[in-house]
Amino acid sequence: MSLTMRNAAVSVLIVASSALIAHSFPDGAPVDTCVKPSKANEPNHGQAKSEPVNTSPYTFTASSSQYGPGSQITVTISGSSFKGFFLQARDPETDAWIGSWAQTENTNTHPECSAVTHADPYEKQHATLIWNAPPNARGRVYFTGTILKEYAKYWSNVVATTKN
Repeated sequence: MSLTMRNAAVSVLIVASSALIAHSFPDGAPVDTCVKPSKANEPNHGQAKSEPVNTSPYTFTASSSQYGPGSQITVTISGSSFKGFFLQARDPETDAWIGSWAQTENTNTHPECSAVTHADPYEKQHATLIWNAPPNARGRVYFTGTILKEYAKYWSNVVATTKN
C-alpha cells in the first residue's frame, strides 16, 4: 500500500470515528458545528428550528466587550433551566473567531474556532464561562451562539449583552 493510500485510509477512519463519537455521546456540540454550510452554529436536531431570539428566556451577558493582551472576560448564561449551549467569541469588525475559552466545569472547548459547549446532558440553572483574549492583541469582541432548552427547543444567533 502506498503512503498516499495509507494516509487516505487513516483519514477516512479518523473522520468516521469522529462522527460516531460525536453522535454517540451527549457531551456538547461537535467542532463541525462551527463550519457546517447550512445552519452554522446551530444544532443538527432533525426538523427542529431555532425559536425567535426575542422570545429567549435567558440572560446572556459578558463582563466586557473590550480586551487587552492576555485579559479574561466572564460570560454567563442564566434564567430558565437549559440543557446546553454552543458559544463563540468573534471580532465585530471581521466576524473572525478570536481568543480561546478556559476549561471550566462541565464544558468542552473547540480552540480551532474559539467555541465552548456543554459537556453533559443534564439540566443547568446557569453557566459561567471564561474567555481568554489573544496574548498579543487588544480590541473588541462579541459572544454569540445557541442556548438549548431541550432537544427541539433552542435559540440560535443570540448575542451577549455587555456590562460596559
